[in-house]
Amino acid sequence: MSTSTDRILHNARIYTVDDRHPTASAVRIRNGRILRVGGDAAAVSEGTNARRIDAGGCTIVPGLIDAHAHLHELGQTLCRADLTGADSLQAVVETLRRFVEERDLSPDGWLRGHGWDETDWPSSERPSRDRLDAAFPDRPVWLVRTDVHAGWANTAALEATVGLDRLRRMNDPDGGRIQRTTDGRPTGILIDEAMTLVTDAIPPPSDERQARHLRMALRHAARHGLTGLHDAGVTLDKLRRFRQFIDDGTFPLRVYAMVEGQSDAFDHFCEHGPYHDPSGRLLVESAKFFADGALGSRGAALLDDYADEAGNRGLLLHDPAEFRARVRTAAEAGLQVNTHAIGDRANRFVLDAYETVMSAPGMELRRPRIEHAQVLASRDVQRFGEQDVIASVQPLHATSDMGWVESRLGPDRLAGAYAWKRLQKAGAPLAFGSDAPVESVDPLQGFHAAVSRQDADGRPAGGWHPSERLSRAEALYGYTRGAAYAAFMEDEVGSITPGKRADLTVLSQDIMQVPVEDLLDIKVVATYLDGTIMHASPDWPDP
Repeated sequence: MSTSTDRILHNARIYTVDDRHPTASAVRIRNGRILRVGGDAAAVSEGTNARRIDAGGCTIVPGLIDAHAHLHELGQTLCRADLTGADSLQAVVETLRRFVEERDLSPDGWLRGHGWDETDWPSSERPSRDRLDAAFPDRPVWLVRTDVHAGWANTAALEATVGLDRLRRMNDPDGGRIQRTTDGRPTGILIDEAMTLVTDAIPPPSDERQARHLRMALRHAARHGLTGLHDAGVTLDKLRRFRQFIDDGTFPLRVYAMVEGQSDAFDHFCEHGPYHDPSGRLLVESAKFFADGALGSRGAALLDDYADEAGNRGLLLHDPAEFRARVRTAAEAGLQVNTHAIGDRANRFVLDAYETVMSAPGMELRRPRIEHAQVLASRDVQRFGEQDVIASVQPLHATSDMGWVESRLGPDRLAGAYAWKRLQKAGAPLAFGSDAPVESVDPLQGFHAAVSRQDADGRPAGGWHPSERLSRAEALYGYTRGAAYAAFMEDEVGSITPGKRADLTVLSQDIMQVPVEDLLDIKVVATYLDGTIMHASPDWPDP
């Protein structure tokens, strides 16, 4: 029997990502799940009443999933000065001043910003507290680098937190670096664990403000066609807020949460095991660890020196025995283990640890993941497939970093950098994400980067290291079934298959057929989660 909830979306170009029936033109939804998929509306009808929605030739794909992002941080960034694209020190200062004049709502006096990247500036310019002091001598300023692995403070911020004199006398903390001038003066740049010298002392936002950040991030994700997101590093407080939003019916996203690996959340779930919310909107089944920092701030752990900084091989953030013990603890609690590793030394460190733990009698790692897998020694590429380690990667990182990464690595190491195709050929399961707010949360931008290896302006011609380009089918898989598999959700989402949840993304153009240069012109027309509209353009006929 049909129910009043039945919908038939027809006159569409549907890519199911289901090998048995790869394309269709109509889909029937009942009670939040896919009932039928067929060639036209008649094929999915039962001769009973159902609401028919003419898709007007739009393209429908499985609900897009971001396999690595930071939801609360995305919301915070939307409320802070956006320094992305600022191409000089002066542009950073002007952006901050404009933000103060137009949008500054910070109640605690701190001026916060995100997204600066000194690799976009003239080569002679470097971030320093002196330049911020000239523009903001009295107000604390804290700016997070685009990779979120370095922060930039002015003197007022340092005095309000750690204290400038104390910082001058302090040794670098474990896993971090205090950048200094040649005469030992702190520049205001703090890398990795050194960032906590400031961040731990900044007044936390109120519950009301944090709820506002989350609402903004959820709306932003839905507008970009996302139905799922793997939140990489959550606390008990963030999970409490998720559950409150779910209970209130205001959570338009399916979140797979990775608890921070050194937190009370990790201890809680190691004791109590994974959590699946009855709504299906929240799953807590994994732990997130960090093996190293980031390439841009030279904190990624490399096997050899940075090409542009002799003597520096980056930072490993764990002792090997201690890291293996934490991996083992997570696995024994039934948690998937997901570890941030960017440099080739860090990736080998993690692969070695996974291999050691898995070799122990009776020990199982459930679909272990490496987050980023950005720079790999050649022999370690094959180990992903041999050890069945999921490579959770972010296609936009390749096109964002391509202008400067050779200066960090030198030409020889580029063969194993951002090597998505090589990983796929080695048998590694791939899951695609954004790392938002490090990159845009827009999955269409990531899709474009994966298939073109070009930036938004089509540079370079033919693509950067074009042998690593993926087909459109492979890229769509990474944002759907691949991401679902990486979260143990492939039986529920990831393809438009009868019985699965009706998570759908409706697009204005055919993502599989338009010229590559037109991919970024595609708009999200509608986003469905459990068959319910979470976002729709004004002219979409399903209210």
